Amino acid sequence: MSNTADFNRRNFIKTVGVLGALAVTPHAVAMGKKPPIGRVVVIGGGYAGTSAAKYIRMWSMGSIEVVVIEPLPQFVSCPLSNLVLGGSQQIGDLTFGYDLLKKHHGIQWVQDTVTAVDSDAKKVIMQRGEISYDRLIVAPGVDFVYDRLPQLQTAEAQKQIPHAWKAGWQTVNLRQQLEAMPDGGVFVITIPKAPYRCPPGPYERICQVAYYLKAHKPKSKIIVLDANAEITSKKGLFTKVWANNYAGMIDYRPDSAIVSVDVQTKTVSTEFERVKANVLNVIPPQRAGKPAQMANLLASDYPWCEVDFLSYESKLVPNVHVVGDSVASGLPKSAHMATSQARVCASAIVELMQGRGPDPAPVFANTCYSFVDDKQAMHVANVYRYDAAKKIMVSAEGGGVSLAPSDKEGAYAKAWAHNIWSDVLT
Repeated sequence: MSNTADFNRRNFIKTVGVLGALAVTPHAVAMGKKPPIGRVVVIGGGYAGTSAAKYIRMWSMGSIEVVVIEPLPQFVSCPLSNLVLGGSQQIGDLTFGYDLLKKHHGIQWVQDTVTAVDSDAKKVIMQRGEISYDRLIVAPGVDFVYDRLPQLQTAEAQKQIPHAWKAGWQTVNLRQQLEAMPDGGVFVITIPKAPYRCPPGPYERICQVAYYLKAHKPKSKIIVLDANAEITSKKGLFTKVWANNYAGMIDYRPDSAIVSVDVQTKTVSTEFERVKANVLNVIPPQRAGKPAQMANLLASDYPWCEVDFLSYESKLVPNVHVVGDSVASGLPKSAHMATSQARVCASAIVELMQGRGPDPAPVFANTCYSFVDDKQAMHVANVYRYDAAKKIMVSAEGGGVSLAPSDKEGAYAKAWAHNIWSDVLT
């Protein structure tokens, strides 16, 4: 056992050696500062993980060492990724490096995959090593649940029937399938039971696919199989857009959870019918990401992580915090929400590691834009405050929803995206 541990430690030192010694941050050495008061390890380099890492470094004035573990070499934004399907964006427009974030804040970075979390020993095990922590932040996004759809678990099946719910190669693949679909073909999209990542996302996707088909394949049809009883976000707005902009093209079928998939024929079955597609987009049910499962942060038979909303510390495992889509909050799982939670968590960790208590009354906002074509967008926004009696975040005054989509809101949406990218990556 000790030989394996020694081997893992040596491998880890090799992995991160080019980033500087982990005992003392490069900034501390350069500036002659004291050694760090502790180490925070962050699993996940998405919106939540990058935000938490950045703000811990900023608000601790560099006194807390931060190491991020992320398997992917680049950040790819899910917000705006549906526009790739509509044709007004390219995946490269949404892909960014981590170099500025690391450089500006002295964050140490390990490109590796987490294989286990030992919360008793306070260490994270990866494919090429392990690292200890004083506090751990788990920000892994979502994992897909294929219990009822085992046919879609393989990479080959997902090439034929992409979910495209994590922006990247599957997004490009789905766009290519749309381009290859004949005029008069059928695009079928399935929507899982809520909660899932980005509540209005599937309905925005329907708009983007309809926008593309209307311009290039006007005889085509879209069938929506929604496991929910109705559109889960911006219902009135989406309904009007579908009726006015894409009349006769979209066949929306609520209460239509799928029970099986035939990959070869691209046919899905619900309890009531079988539907065959030329292009099939199955968005599976979701749960907290795999590292959250590895760290035993999920209660039995419950797919999300319960936390203390003052610090985002797990209710099950001490010194481990969860932010982003994996949190059980009853609030939207969005990029804006992830960064908001991350800042509350970062502030709390800085306070706790210096012997103080977290902010007793956090407040934050969430805004979510949806594009209905290449230029027009609409939004929903909310403000949330901590309710000390209920010990949860609750909706407060200050929110609102668009009256209708517009070019102006489309410009606002793109400005919002550029601002949040700048915040989390520089």
